[in-house]
This record gives sequence, structure tokens and C-alpha cells, in this order.
Amino acid sequence: MSNDISNPAATPRLHGLDYLRGLSALGIMVYHYTTWTWGEHAPGSFMGRVGIYGVAVFYVLSGITLIYIYASKLTLCKADLIDFYTKRFFRIFPLLWLATLVSILLSKHAPNPLDLLLNLTGLFGLVKWNTYFATGAWSIGNELTFYLVFPLLVFLLRRGKFGTLVALSIPVLLFLYFAFFALQANQPLANQWHTYTNPLNQLALFAGGVMLGYFVKPNSTNTWRSRLAGVLGLALFMLVPIAGMSSALVVGFTRVLLSISCVLLGYSFFRTERAPSYLDKPLALLGQVSYSLYLLHPIVFAVGKAIFLILFKLSRGNNIFSNYYFLLTLQITASLIISYYSYYYFERYFIRLGLRYKQ
Repeated sequence: MSNDISNPAATPRLHGLDYLRGLSALGIMVYHYTTWTWGEHAPGSFMGRVGIYGVAVFYVLSGITLIYIYASKLTLCKADLIDFYTKRFFRIFPLLWLATLVSILLSKHAPNPLDLLLNLTGLFGLVKWNTYFATGAWSIGNELTFYLVFPLLVFLLRRGKFGTLVALSIPVLLFLYFAFFALQANQPLANQWHTYTNPLNQLALFAGGVMLGYFVKPNSTNTWRSRLAGVLGLALFMLVPIAGMSSALVVGFTRVLLSISCVLLGYSFFRTERAPSYLDKPLALLGQVSYSLYLLHPIVFAVGKAIFLILFKLSRGNNIFSNYYFLLTLQITASLIISYYSYYYFERYFIRLGLRYKQ
């Protein structure tokens, strides 16, 4: 979910990816807030799809971004690996730690020491991926696992056709196993959450992004082709028929088609030219704060809900504190503002620390 390049002076920023990353984070926040307020969305609804595949888009974008930065400069030598993982550490862990500790405090329950250790080290993504404290942190555990695999993917891609075949076929075969065998459409997704959040189930989305970023250069794709890919991706995302429980979103050919739609959208925004300033500024800012927005919006919602409940009691039932639309507007606004300050005064501080590191 990272969105900062390691050397801005040497690597032009991919503005389209910022746009899509920000829109995905915004969509996930709206999905959560409306779900927590009014209940689950129908699986076939637009928001029901966003709730599952907004995160899938993150994986595709992460793969594109990392290979775009590191395709020519990451090797399996010690110095390169230390440099890569140091920058990833400073980009991901500080905010993950903050969200984890605040979430534990809000829960008012003492955590299992081993679970806490696994979350703070990031190892939960490898061994206990559905045990996390901050809402949505399972996907960060997946992302950390993909970082371990990424240097190997780069190595294989440089080996030519055979290496590329291995790098692509293994994630795809794992993806098909989960979609057609491991996950069941007739069982609630909540009952299969451990299986669904397995990083091996999500690896193909990250690998798909890596393939896109490696073989498709931003300046080598026709604009009309990228726009067509975006239209097709959005059409697939919205029109694939879905019936049944939420698990229907993540099994069989539905899973295949919706995942393809995420890759098509990533391809389209990869080539997207910089938008006019009146669109570029808000969309770029949304993309920059997307990591904070993703991890902090559940905390803002929980704190806001507690505050509104107190105000409602103190006001002796004032209708304004029971108006869901008013409260959601305030919480969304607060989430965006807090994410802005978190990015500029917390995330960026640690990003700069990572950039100063030299092996």
C-alpha cells in the first residue's frame, strides 16, 4: 500500500497510480462506514464489490510501483536487499505500530503477548495472518509477505522466458486453487476468513502488478488503449453477475473476472496522464494520504461514535447527534483531515529516515 518512490529525482512519479490508490482507499472507508452504520451491503452491489476488491487494487498497484522503481536496480546482493527492506520498514511499520497500539487501547482488552509480538514484527503475515488488532491490518501482513517474495520475482524476470513463466505460473496456480477449491460459495466468508486472507491467495494480484510494471512502460502504451482497458475493467467490476452470500465474490470465475478487472484498472491508470490541476491536486493528495486513511479511518470511526454517544446523552436526545448522515459526514471529514496530518507530519518523517539510510 505504499505510495512513495525511493528516489523521486530519478524516478518520475506515476500520477495515475496515486489517483487510483486514493480512490480505492476512499471507497474502502465509505464501505466500512456505511456497513458499520446500516449493515452489510449486498454482495452484488457496487459497494459490496468495493469492500472486497478495493484491497485487491492496492496489491496490483503495489506490484506496479515496486517494479517500476526497482526493476533495474534491485539484485539479490546483501547491500541491495538491506537498502530495499530498510526503506520498506520505515514506510510501513511506524504507522502500523501506531494503528495497532491505538486499536488495542480502544479495545480495552489485554492482547495475547505472542499475537502482539507477531503484529509488531510483521511476522503475523507469515504465520498468523488473520490475527491482527488494527482493522484491515491483515492486508498489511499480506503486503509484508509480498515484499519477501519481490526480490525473487525480479530475479526470475531477468532470467528470460523461463523465469517469467515460473514467476507468473506459481502465483496463478495458487490463485486458481483458492478460487476453485479452498474457498466455498455456500459458506459465509466470515467462516472462511483465515483461508481468504492467506497471502498465497492474494499473491497473484501483486504478481500481476509486477508483470504489468515490468513489461508495460508508461510511455509505451497508447492512450486509447489504456482508456479502453479502464472502461473494460470498470464494466467487468460492475456488471459481473453475483448472487448468494459475500463468499460468492471470491470464488470461481467471479473471482477470476473481478481480479482481471482490478488488473485492467491498474493498467489503465498506469498510463493515465496527469489530470488538470483542479482534479490532479485533490486526487494526488488523496493518493498520498491513502495509507493513513486506510489504517486510521476505523479508529476515527470508533472514537467519533463514542464521542457522539456521549454528546447525545448530554444533550438529552438532541436529534442532530442521532442523524446518521450528519455523523458520517463529520467522521469522513475528520478521517481525511487526520490522514492528511498523519502523512505530512508522521509518515513523511519516517520516509525521510528511510531515504537517508545508506549501506
